[in-house]
Amino acid sequence: MLDERIARFAPRQSKGISYREAGAGPALVLLHGIGSSSASWLFQLESLAGYRLIAWDAPGYGASAFLAMAEPQPADYAQALHEFLERLLLKDVVLVGNSLGCLMASAYAAAHPERVRSMLLLGPAGGYGALADRAAKLAERLRQLEELGPEGLAEQRSPTLVAKSSPPIALELVRWSQRRIRPQGYRQAVHCLAQGQLAVDARRYAKKVLVACGTEDVITPEAGCKAIARAFPRAEYRSLSGIGHAPHVEAPKLVNEMIAAFVPR
Repeated sequence: MLDERIARFAPRQSKGISYREAGAGPALVLLHGIGSSSASWLFQLESLAGYRLIAWDAPGYGASAFLAMAEPQPADYAQALHEFLERLLLKDVVLVGNSLGCLMASAYAAAHPERVRSMLLLGPAGGYGALADRAAKLAERLRQLEELGPEGLAEQRSPTLVAKSSPPIALELVRWSQRRIRPQGYRQAVHCLAQGQLAVDARRYAKKVLVACGTEDVITPEAGCKAIARAFPRAEYRSLSGIGHAPHVEAPKLVNEMIAAFVPR
């Protein structure tokens, strides 16, 4: 049962931030997407050996406290991440993000490049900040939340996050997290997405970055992810054949191998 597998990695608490942890070795900080949670990294927590894996629940997710501001920016989540890592005494980390987690990762790396060894960004969400239709996109995301709620989002949105050929457990895990989003936290994260400009933050981080995107990703398609990779001074791009928006869930063996090749143990 999926619930039993997730329960093996019970959330811990660090002054308002909940997180799941496993393993020992170089620290990998795993940052989830907007409709997700720390549990989305289950398959890495179970099988990615040789690293200390720390999967946080972003502010407003899981049992993490909400941010104080109603309409936070990526820099606000980056500051929360900075304080969290300070409490864990972590000053040399690799950030592994998915979707909105990549926006938060890049904001943190831009603010504290000396603390980030490298980044691996899976299906990065670039943010709406530079788009002419930013307000319309923001309004639509908020409308979906109000009309559908967590359960409706899980049923309608989750299938778009994974490729049709993905194993059934991938969709099950995506839905598990989506059902458990907290509306206030999701609403704050939507404002973060609406104000974000990952490409701007990218220019301020000059260390090694790997950007990867699934060929079946309809949420952050390859064209946008390739543009994000080009925005970094030192990034390479990898196309993931037949995979959707959640590679770490859909193809954990492949992603684990990518991490192992990218991050020396």
